[in-house]
Amino acid sequence: MNIAERQVGSITVVSPSGKIVLDNTGTLKAKVASLLAAGHKQIILDLAGVTMIDSSGLGELVSCHTTASREKGAVKLVNLGKRTTDLLVMTKLIMVFNVYDSEQEAIASFGG
Repeated sequence: MNIAERQVGSITVVSPSGKIVLDNTGTLKAKVASLLAAGHKQIILDLAGVTMIDSSGLGELVSCHTTASREKGAVKLVNLGKRTTDLLVMTKLIMVFNVYDSEQEAIASFGG
């Protein structure tokens, strides 16, 4: 998995690509934790480039969300594919995350 990152004002957009699976568990959480430690509290995970998420990957997303909440930050998800959306619905995790259809909607949800 590769992880790209860019700033849109005060918001950090993190774009993982590839598979979020057991083999790379911890990579995304470490990225989010380092952003939070650096003071970046508004984070968007753009999952457009993610080709597969397994149960470990779901745990990784939950961990990112929990870590951000603990640090008074927020992680919002955008560009979920059909398979990822179905997985979140099936596991009822769709109720845990703030999910948006577009990056613009997610940015606007931060209030600026």
